[in-house]
Amino acid sequence: MDLPVVDLAPFLQAAAGDAAASPAEAEEALRALCATVSASLRDTGALLVKDPRCTAADNDRFLDVVERYFARSDDSKRLQERPHLHYQVGVTPEGVEVPRSLVDKEMQDRIKSMPEEFQPATPKGPDPKWRYMWRVGPRPSNTRFKELNAEPVIPDGLPEWKETMDSWGSKMISAIEVVAEMAAIGFGLSKDAFTSLMKEGPHLLAPTGSNLMRHGFEGTVFAGFHYDLNFLTIHGRSRFPGLNIWLSNGKKMEVKVPVGCLLIQSGKQLEWLTGGECLAGMHEVVVTKRTLEAIELAKEQNRSLWRISSTLFSHIASDATLKPLGHFAEAPNAHSYPPICAGEYVEQELSAINLKGKVAL
Repeated sequence: MDLPVVDLAPFLQAAAGDAAASPAEAEEALRALCATVSASLRDTGALLVKDPRCTAADNDRFLDVVERYFARSDDSKRLQERPHLHYQVGVTPEGVEVPRSLVDKEMQDRIKSMPEEFQPATPKGPDPKWRYMWRVGPRPSNTRFKELNAEPVIPDGLPEWKETMDSWGSKMISAIEVVAEMAAIGFGLSKDAFTSLMKEGPHLLAPTGSNLMRHGFEGTVFAGFHYDLNFLTIHGRSRFPGLNIWLSNGKKMEVKVPVGCLLIQSGKQLEWLTGGECLAGMHEVVVTKRTLEAIELAKEQNRSLWRISSTLFSHIASDATLKPLGHFAEAPNAHSYPPICAGEYVEQELSAINLKGKVAL
């Protein structure tokens, strides 16, 4: 099974008043497109989109800069480490992030109940990947969650860093906002049901860096089986494959992102807002045979052997309340999603994956 690819251009054109078809035809086509977005997020937890504002060249420029950063020595990179801010800005070294599947008994039971061919790879400890957190978009002037909205950390010696991160981050946020509007329409909510809650959210451009020279062996788990704690996650295409996702029917699927496309995944905040109707997508990153083939090709072409993911986490604003919206308040499992401040929820989740001092979950 392949994920659907949704071209955002017709929605963008309609929003700009440029629809070519008659108003009735255009509206019907857009509603069908929105229904595809919401159905894919509900049924698979993922979606591929094509946004004319986010080009393959933009993605390559971003990957080039981030590859140069991660190629630095470990000691040099650690100068950008900010553990006292929960690693929500700057660099997170490898060996810090703990896969949720290692600490969550409920998740471990779920894995054991899966058919063997769909079970995730078993991590041996914390993830052997680095990550860089770069905040995107405006932050609130007044918030209870200052550390989740901290100022960015800029590495020395990369003059193009800030402009590249800001440019790619803002383009990906723009794509997420359109997908959020389309999903809201598809779910039968008002167009701004999600985007109004995202305003001044602690959005983070969070590329991972995995050293394939050190860890490029088949079966190495770079990111253990987990869900994302945020609203929607968006990725540009990586130069090395290895991402597996789980569909809502429990089947495991290796994701192939076509050139020029972006991958969207549903996070836990979307699950909360839909009363469990749209579950957070489970996924992992593992070195596979296809990864090894890409490593050999990169060696032949004398390219970097750092696997970079151009990942952006979009969030609901820290001071907003997470609760099932509209008709989702009547969903069968809505009672499992009581109102909670988004910032409090994020802090609890960060604690569980070892990025913050422990609090009660």
